[in-house]
Amino acid sequence: METHLAGWLKGTADGLEAESILRKCVHCGFCTATCPTYQLLGDELDGPRGRIYLMKQVVEGHEPGTSTQAHLDRCLTCRNCESTCPSGVDYGHLLDIGRRLVEQRVSRPLGQRLLRFALREVLTRRWLFDPAMRIGQWVRPVLPPVLRDKVPARRPAGAWPRREHPRKVLILNGCTQPAMMPGIDAATARVLDRVGVQVVVERRSGCCGAIRHHLGDTGGALEQARRNVDAWWPHLERGTEAIVINASGCGAMVKDYAHLLRDDSRYAGRAQRIVEATKDLAEWLPAQLADSIDALRAQLGARDADRGERVAFHPPCTLQHGQRIRGEVERLLDALGVARLAVAESHLCCGSAGTYSVLQPALALQLRDRKLASLQAGAPDLILSANIGCLAHLQAGTATPVRHWIEWLDQAMDLR
Repeated sequence: METHLAGWLKGTADGLEAESILRKCVHCGFCTATCPTYQLLGDELDGPRGRIYLMKQVVEGHEPGTSTQAHLDRCLTCRNCESTCPSGVDYGHLLDIGRRLVEQRVSRPLGQRLLRFALREVLTRRWLFDPAMRIGQWVRPVLPPVLRDKVPARRPAGAWPRREHPRKVLILNGCTQPAMMPGIDAATARVLDRVGVQVVVERRSGCCGAIRHHLGDTGGALEQARRNVDAWWPHLERGTEAIVINASGCGAMVKDYAHLLRDDSRYAGRAQRIVEATKDLAEWLPAQLADSIDALRAQLGARDADRGERVAFHPPCTLQHGQRIRGEVERLLDALGVARLAVAESHLCCGSAGTYSVLQPALALQLRDRKLASLQAGAPDLILSANIGCLAHLQAGTATPVRHWIEWLDQAMDLR
């Protein structure tokens, strides 16, 4: 796609990157076939190709308005289009640039600014969000449905293992997941403890930066990225094997640190090392279980012979499109003899998408209902996924239990 940058953008990092990405687009439109919002709305400007045209206009100097901003806001950033694109268009990074440029030029109404400020400043601070979530869970039965959907019922996390092992990995000291579903981190620690790996949580680390990044606070997101690099670096120097992340949205963000900090001379090299050390739990754990998988399958089969639990798995967009990790959890479940159901449209987004379900509730609910229809078509006893946002969003729409796959594995391995 031929592009002529506006004078004020020429020679800048954003301009050079946007031009490079735009020149790869050949207008084919394959991306529209897998875009969730285009499928719902049928508007070219609410699909990747249309949004690319809008962003091209912006970088060429056309002044954007609220319509341009709205079309970009309605993008889920699911990156399904990247998986479909035959030309390798890096749509996600282009959208980051486009949103940032539009945000600088189009003022939002006060209500939108206040909501985005609250999401940005509260969700990313554990000392604020954790007590707020606990209060919400305490009064959950009397909350109106729209709020109750955002507050998952509290479940006990269980004990954190106390054994020490020579092999160590870091996990993220996150923001929303430990407050909403602390059992995911605890289950991760227990499973890894069983295979001789100690989980370390570096308290000086924190939110991965994804929330701020996708809400347009690039500076804040970069500061969170730098803080995490500083916190994790000494552990890697001491021989910690990996940074294992059990929330695929956070994993996708951390794996982007090298790109985000590429122009920072102090952090570029270390950020690259962090990215190389970062593994999603779904890509890292199966190799650790390889030697024991047959024995575990036999034990599970003997224990659960009469249970016949049917399981549906939802692969989050940040896992299958953002990190390009596909089929790992499914293969692990199959290897363990799980009765895994086929799920139609598994490539489509559930509508959670970080803060999207708060900022675009009508579209998010339509996408959730469509996703649940596919997941529940085979009447599963349990729905599994791999990202905190998807888990909470899906559970709010169904009585079928929705769990992280590591929670299921933790319970399956507890054969006492």
